[in-house]
Amino acid sequence: MAYQTRHPAIHPTVIAWISIGSNLDLPVAQVRHALGALAAVPESTLLWQSRLYQTAPVGGVTQPAFINAVARLQTALQPRTLLSHLQALEAAAGRHRADEIYWGPRVLDLDLLSYGTTHSTDPELTLPHPRLHERAFVLIPLAEFDPELIIPGCGRIADHLPAVTGQLITRISDDTQEMSACNACSAQA
Repeated sequence: MAYQTRHPAIHPTVIAWISIGSNLDLPVAQVRHALGALAAVPESTLLWQSRLYQTAPVGGVTQPAFINAVARLQTALQPRTLLSHLQALEAAAGRHRADEIYWGPRVLDLDLLSYGTTHSTDPELTLPHPRLHERAFVLIPLAEFDPELIIPGCGRIADHLPAVTGQLITRISDDTQEMSACNACSAQA
């Protein structure tokens, strides 16, 4: 009699990049907690996380500075399912999308920046993120991982850094903060 070995189904995985931001309710703690929560997303592994950065808000709404980071996640979840998990983490932190001002303050903001080589123009999930290449708070942490990183549809991270040179960003380390413009920060990455 032949025995058949059963192997668990192997789901293909992709690399997803996620930005994390907060400027309300102890934002450093919010971002750190979110990074821990990303490590618990089902069928996913948190592979890397950037340092934390403080940045000025974008969009003209008067509000406190943001704390930002990015994370590299390996996942077997489909993009919309992953997005649902990210939105559930935001809601658990107290984010109420219906009550928000566009580009206003956020207790927690988790954006799916890219998902493998997926391109999507769906208004509910545009991939890669349509403003990824315009934001120092995304580009600098990504450059910390690898300035040669290529985001499908956007190109090399290093190629976009000059366009955000004027956006000041504060890298937060253990005990000190270092203020630098993006071009100086990219040289350190």
